[in-house]
Amino acid sequence: MQEEIEREDALSLQEEEDLLEALLFSLGRTVSLEEMAICLHMGVDGAELAAERLRKKYEERKGGLLIRKLEGKYQMVSHPKTYDALIRVVKQSRKPVLSDVHLETLSIIAYCQPVTKAEVERIRGVKSDHAVNRLVEFGLIEEVGRLDAPGRPVLFGTTEEFLTRFGVDSLASLPSLPKDLEKLLEEEVTEELKDSLGLEPEKVEEAKEERLEDQKEEPDEEPEEVADE
Repeated sequence: MQEEIEREDALSLQEEEDLLEALLFSLGRTVSLEEMAICLHMGVDGAELAAERLRKKYEERKGGLLIRKLEGKYQMVSHPKTYDALIRVVKQSRKPVLSDVHLETLSIIAYCQPVTKAEVERIRGVKSDHAVNRLVEFGLIEEVGRLDAPGRPVLFGTTEEFLTRFGVDSLASLPSLPKDLEKLLEEEVTEELKDSLGLEPEKVEEAKEERLEDQKEEPDEEPEEVADE
């Protein structure tokens, strides 16, 4: 009796493939066998069999999409024969262009983060409202907290998009600054905390340490997975 119920509840081969197809399309990234198993409500071995069936079907029909196996995971990708046409479209897309001002501002934030706009302006020597706002719009920097000082100024830091755009695995992988430049940046930030924010000299290091601790303790939000539009 139990076996009959299980057979009735079991997915057909076509249903398994339909679900995996939807999963691969919706996530738009490599999908592990464990994730597929959860989707199909079955073991990893069964999920792999279903994934292989679907992969071979896409391969045999020679359409515009393929399912590739990459280090034990699967991903839906465009067929190589479509690359030239896709590249023509991508080249027409308007991409954010970073000017020298944007790059200079971004570099300061990357190496001094978390940092306030006032600190950035002190280092650059000019107002940086537009540059900071544009970097936020481009998704390269974001608000990471507030400094515990008069006015509670916003602290900015870089985003995952920044790491992706510049091909960096982590902030620790950023190229090292020359010692004299690193010292200069540190001095400028210290002066800004002391002067513009009205902090006493003995409170400067404390404020800098607190803002770093606040950023470390702030829990990361899980990104929402969305379907390709």
